[in-house]
Amino acid sequence: MESLPNGNSVAAVVAAAAAAAAAAPSSKFNQLAESLKLEHQFLRVPFEHFKKSIRANHRIVEKEMSAVISGVADAANADLSGDEAVHHLNSLVSRLQGLKRKLEEGSRTEHLQAQKCRARLDHLESADADNLSEWNNTRLKRILVDYMLRMSYYDTAMKLVESSNLQDLVDIEVFHEAKRVIDALQNKEVAPALAWCAENKSRLKKSKSKFEFQLRLQEFIELVRAENNLRAIAYARKHLAPWGATNMKELQRVMATLAFKSNTECATYKVLFEPKQWDYLVDQFKQEFCRLYGMTLEPLLNIYLQAGLSALKTPYCYQDDCTKEDPLSQDGFRKLALPLPYSKQHHSKLVCYITKELMDTENPPMVLPNGYVYSTKALEEMAKKNGGQITCPRTGFICNSSALVKAYIS
Repeated sequence: MESLPNGNSVAAVVAAAAAAAAAAPSSKFNQLAESLKLEHQFLRVPFEHFKKSIRANHRIVEKEMSAVISGVADAANADLSGDEAVHHLNSLVSRLQGLKRKLEEGSRTEHLQAQKCRARLDHLESADADNLSEWNNTRLKRILVDYMLRMSYYDTAMKLVESSNLQDLVDIEVFHEAKRVIDALQNKEVAPALAWCAENKSRLKKSKSKFEFQLRLQEFIELVRAENNLRAIAYARKHLAPWGATNMKELQRVMATLAFKSNTECATYKVLFEPKQWDYLVDQFKQEFCRLYGMTLEPLLNIYLQAGLSALKTPYCYQDDCTKEDPLSQDGFRKLALPLPYSKQHHSKLVCYITKELMDTENPPMVLPNGYVYSTKALEEMAKKNGGQITCPRTGFICNSSALVKAYIS
């Protein structure tokens, strides 16, 4: 696992935060320890953003210094007059001054990102059983912001961040970077996406990504759609030919669109001209973006909800008479839980219809004469309020407590 700016690893920070709560009661400690295991993305994203800024600044220095050194060498080898030499050197000095301004700006950016990494480390290290409720509340807000950013609700996310002072604990800048590319692809423009691929070329190559190739194919298809065949052929020679060694079948299929045109009825080639191809590019970009920054492909909110629903899902949840108190009675939760297995229940559990509490040896079930079962606690409270009378909340059947006891004993 990669090191963080202060020299610690993600695992070391999580372990340190868990150890800080070692003196806490067992149940709270276990809850805190399990919570901290899920914070990998929380540290990984700003660290990857930090490394990306460092790499970008390093490339700028290499490019500018190489150009300046080359300019000095050219001036030394050229037969220049005094005025020409002064003018040439002044231009190099101006270039170095521009490099200095860029590096100062880059340094400020790096400093802010390092501060964000430090703030997140401090946040995890502050986790303690004594402030678990407050810490979990902040965590819930972080998860909601993550969900809203992924769903493109940027303004709402910003309002929640500002009202809760979460600037250092969320990844607004990272998602704004993605937003520019997504908006462009939705407007059928590939230039920002190609620029993003160029910025992250080495990382994408290491992961064997085909995203840039798919963008190039789409740009070729748009030239064919516009019937600019000569430009399309020139574009293919320049940008698609280098991919031929690894993607020949896809390349051959796309090149055939020159003969079939955009109005073809042949299903094999017609699909390449459909608008949904741009939607595929958006989805593919989101996947590559999340992989690049070490994010989960699913929003954290979905993951946490599915973890809870997996413990609640039973066949009864999908029946028409499922109680409204069950989260899986709602269509949204049912859809989210659809790919999940049913929870493993070793023993049947009885839950009181009135109090929603578990019926066990401490709170045993009681049977009314009409056959309906409720908890002892619920019926005792009802009898106490109504002078010994008990009314079945589902049928309106009325009996007294003595009838209830006899029914339970029999």
